[in-house]
Amino acid sequence: MKRIFLLFLFLCQLAQAWQQVNENAPEPPREFRAAWVATVFNLDWPSRAGLSAEQQKQELLTIITQAHKLKLNAIILQVRPNGDTFYKSSLEPWSGWLSGPGVNPGYDPLAFAITECHKRGMELHAWFNPFRATISNRPVGKNHISRRSPGWLLRAGSTTMLNPANSSARDHVMKVILDVVRRYNIDGIHLDDYFYPYPPHHKVADGRTPAQRRAYIDDFVQTLYTRVKGIKPYVRVGISPFGIWQPGYPGSVEAGVNAYEHLACDARKWIAKGWVDYLSPQLYWRCEGPQSFNALMAWWSSINPSRPIWPGIASVRINSTEDPGRKASEIGRQINYSRKLARQSSGQLYWSWKSLGTNRGGIQQELARHYTTPAVPPAMPWSGSTRPMRPTVTARDTTQGCQVTWQSDGSARKWVIQVARRGRWYPLCILSGASRQVIIPAKVASNIDRIAVRPLSGTGVSGAPGVLAR
Repeated sequence: MKRIFLLFLFLCQLAQAWQQVNENAPEPPREFRAAWVATVFNLDWPSRAGLSAEQQKQELLTIITQAHKLKLNAIILQVRPNGDTFYKSSLEPWSGWLSGPGVNPGYDPLAFAITECHKRGMELHAWFNPFRATISNRPVGKNHISRRSPGWLLRAGSTTMLNPANSSARDHVMKVILDVVRRYNIDGIHLDDYFYPYPPHHKVADGRTPAQRRAYIDDFVQTLYTRVKGIKPYVRVGISPFGIWQPGYPGSVEAGVNAYEHLACDARKWIAKGWVDYLSPQLYWRCEGPQSFNALMAWWSSINPSRPIWPGIASVRINSTEDPGRKASEIGRQINYSRKLARQSSGQLYWSWKSLGTNRGGIQQELARHYTTPAVPPAMPWSGSTRPMRPTVTARDTTQGCQVTWQSDGSARKWVIQVARRGRWYPLCILSGASRQVIIPAKVASNIDRIAVRPLSGTGVSGAPGVLAR
């Protein structure tokens, strides 16, 4: 008799109806949390060149899955390390770091990464090294630019680079990047800091002054931003410059590298002019010292009130030969300080994935203390402020959990699922815009009385959520 009574109670609980109500839910947490996944020299992925397609996929899937568990929301994947590609291209050869110079790996790594990231509600940003051509005299594919147009190259030690002063070389790089924007469902374009070589090779024999070099790079950055936005306004354009704009900015900071003079990198101008959606200066030093993270972060965050500065943080230097005493707690301090200074939005990018994936110095536990819930990448209203329409939401309880289904007009690029108990809301998960259903596990569903399905536009602008109550 007792079993029958308990079964009756359970069925009654399942029968409790979820009804759409005219209520709201708070905005979900916003923060950009990303890791660079470097392919050059097989630093992060793949572990070595020549692995089978399935081995490569499994390694990449492990990275994406682990990043999602750490509550990161973006992968910055290096797809063009030195004039070669990690995607199918008619313009440049397959990368030697993948399956050998010019060798087709048997699948499209970029397409695979996009699909797996979007399944988990994460973003995939395609990272390009724009002007590096060859490294350490390594072999390249048959149609590599160094073979087709050797007159476009400058030598810098054991590296060659496409000459930014050559308009044909700049046009080629532009064409390569825009080809990816058009053909792939990426969320961002990311450029690193190699516009011109670092010292001692910065004095390449091109006959140009530092001011002339900056003019070429300025033109490239401005044109790239304009053309990307003309194709897909929601694609985020970001650049990761060397962490010190010029020595003495701020006054307490020392530097042997002058990004402005040596690298032709005037990142302060780019963000002031609105030619990037964000900057991620490489602030790889400790909080205190001659290159103080805190002093530099304060300076960078002060240069533009309308676009975000998200620091590049060196998780790779935890317990490293470069910085033997650095602990994972230093990363926590830097997260807190960057959040404190954030004007428009908070964010952090980690160099690089391997240090996170191997849990160097307990960095995973440190991140767990700071990333307690999922977060949505900050919006870019300057690229489009239209709010997606509120979805129509229904739900029913099953033995597996609460099955939530919604309908919409297709304007959302992401969905944020939020749940509440006794008025306290928290984000449960982020889904791709193609999703129309989620099952909230029974253990979670049994303790909630509100569900919200919130649409986000391609530029991250939030629409009104569909809210259900018991």
